Amino acid sequence: MLARGGSFLLLALGLTLGCACNRTEEPASPPLAEAGGGSAGTSIAAETSAPLPTQTSAAGGTTAAPACTVPFGEPAPIASKALQCPKDPTGNLKLPVGRVTFVDAPNSPSAEVELARDEASRERGLMYRTSMPDDSGMLFSWQDERVRNFWMRNTCIPLDMLYITKDGTIAGILEQVPTLNEAPRGIKCPVAHVLELNAGWARSHGIAPGMKVKIEG
Repeated sequence: MLARGGSFLLLALGLTLGCACNRTEEPASPPLAEAGGGSAGTSIAAETSAPLPTQTSAAGGTTAAPACTVPFGEPAPIASKALQCPKDPTGNLKLPVGRVTFVDAPNSPSAEVELARDEASRERGLMYRTSMPDDSGMLFSWQDERVRNFWMRNTCIPLDMLYITKDGTIAGILEQVPTLNEAPRGIKCPVAHVLELNAGWARSHGIAPGMKVKIEG
């Protein structure tokens, strides 16, 4: 996806995003496909920093509000691989490898992940790939937490996208994201990581929003 290959290019300035799963930073008007089901009726906001909300305590002080999470909706329709994939003009980047362990899920499943930590690797993402090993994925990471939107340009395998905060909380999950699709997708929670896995992997391993992950690498 975008920010990965599925999942960037600045669309706000009319530039074309350059990866199958890239981050988009666009104050555009298309609806945002969100975790929890369906497309939101609001326009996409530019990717911006967002401090955690606060709430007033009984003593009159302020405390951090609960973490922003978007619960699972009904299972999404199963997405299929692209029948034809665009030709890869350059070949995959060689990325460092890490591991993400879902410590709150049954049996603590884990996935080996390629680490996309710079702009070039985040823009390339998983574009042009026609398969990915079952327990593998790509982890897109940033230093700050923002609302992050992805698309599936040139991405030929369907994906689950997990939006993860800096403290390792899964804020939301987009399931069965279809291939070769340029619709911006995300959730309205600021996150520091987006993990792309094979479509269906999250639900089949008992993973849900609100759970914690351990990131190594």
